[in-house]
Amino acid sequence: MSDQQIIQTLVQELQMVRGQIQSLTSQMNEISLTIEALKTQSDDRAVYRALGAILLEVGDRDSLNNDLNESQKTIETHIARLNERESEIRAEYTKAVENLE
Repeated sequence: MSDQQIIQTLVQELQMVRGQIQSLTSQMNEISLTIEALKTQSDDRAVYRALGAILLEVGDRDSLNNDLNESQKTIETHIARLNERESEIRAEYTKAVENLE
């Protein structure tokens, strides 16, 4: 594979990784907002959770909060790995560009 092809492949991979990071960051922000809203929601008001196309009333708020926190941690871990991969791709890209010159 030529250096130019390698560069094109790295650019495509970098775009894919950036897209995943943006998508996961949006999901994490949504979860954070949900956690904050759950904290401020009065105990006498119903809380619902989306399951597919329906909303189900939540009986155990602590369990919901734990699920949300676990999801947030998982997403944070995945974003960290993607950020590491992005750095690796950028380094590979810089090396490939230098080889091309």
